[in-house]
Amino acid sequence: MIAEVLRWVFIAVVLVAAAIGLRFITRGTAVRHVRRVDAAGETVPPSDPGFATLLGLLTGCVLVPGNRVELALDGDGTYEPLWADLGAATRSITVQMYYANPGRVADRLRDVLTARARAGVRVALLFDAFGASSLPRGYWTSLRDAGARAVAFRPLRPRNLWLVQNRAHVRGVVVDGRVGWTGGFGVDDKWLGDGHTDLAWRETNVRFEGPAVQQLQAAFVAAWAEATGELMSGSVVLDVREGGVALAGLLATTPTLGSTPAERFLALSIAGAQKRLWVTNAYFAPDASFVSLLVEAARRGVDVRVLVGGPRTDVHVARLAAHSRYEQLLAAGVRVFEYQPSTLHAKTFVADGMWVSVGTMNFDNRSLSLNDEATLMVLDLALGSEMERVFLADLRYAAEIALAAFRARPRLARVGEWGANLIQPLL
Repeated sequence: MIAEVLRWVFIAVVLVAAAIGLRFITRGTAVRHVRRVDAAGETVPPSDPGFATLLGLLTGCVLVPGNRVELALDGDGTYEPLWADLGAATRSITVQMYYANPGRVADRLRDVLTARARAGVRVALLFDAFGASSLPRGYWTSLRDAGARAVAFRPLRPRNLWLVQNRAHVRGVVVDGRVGWTGGFGVDDKWLGDGHTDLAWRETNVRFEGPAVQQLQAAFVAAWAEATGELMSGSVVLDVREGGVALAGLLATTPTLGSTPAERFLALSIAGAQKRLWVTNAYFAPDASFVSLLVEAARRGVDVRVLVGGPRTDVHVARLAAHSRYEQLLAAGVRVFEYQPSTLHAKTFVADGMWVSVGTMNFDNRSLSLNDEATLMVLDLALGSEMERVFLADLRYAAEIALAAFRARPRLARVGEWGANLIQPLL
């Protein structure tokens, strides 16, 4: 009798744990609406002097003046300047990277870092254990033999299975505490090229100098402490750059319960847009709440355009999940475009020609709730104008989705979209 009771108690505990675990790994956004605390009516737009303060209060990332930001498009505009910055390091290099595969890019990174480590530069690398799993053991050995410190982040082990879904999707490079890099790029040859020929991946990255670099450095330090138990410290100098943009901040987000800084950042940005909101996102699979925010923006007269991955995307289930949202968006006046010549991997937006985000954050539940992510937020008219020019240039390689044609798609396609939408919380 006691054995039977214990057996049923055990089964109940297992079922409850499974239910809790499933809910934990599929949790979605807690943010559904954006409303003002006072009775003034509209939400705060990027042009409002209080917008930057509001963002800081609600995301924990302070926008600071005196940064200089340069766009780096695709592999052609990214790797050579990056190698030059790394090769010029005299004190320290920190690298956090999600994705890596053997090839020319990986070899060049290893060669630059080993040379700097042998020259006495303190080199620390943090690679996601899942995203960089294809690099051979010898790759890490050669770096460590040169004096660099290379550590896997959240390795896949039985004792930490509860962390398996929480990957470090961050791309962050800091050189001498002075120059920062982030964006969607990885250590893989598929990023080489111009983004629209020979299947070269289309990417947008940023190189920046100024106080925001220290925010990126702080994100690395926090992740390094988790991976190694060692908290890096030292003097901090906010290197304000002359001629820099007005305001910028590096938003680093980590998984948490309830609403996340990533959700609050994106919701405030959508709700604040008054004229234009142009989104470029590789894996566009928003939940119902963020679809509603985009719909509301379009209905209040905002020019909402979304550029997403097309037929050459590397994650087709994400494209199917996006398709399940198209009809609602298109019917509300949102314009949707799919990139055609190669894999679109950029994660950016520009609102009202002045509020810019460039980073690793996809428009999906995984980025907003489950992963570590990083994005550079910039409030600046000049950079906003440049971002809009890049967006319009990308549309030359994109096909616009028409509502009538989309409604006439085959029934079998709808079945695939339905299935993809079921697993949307995991995407």
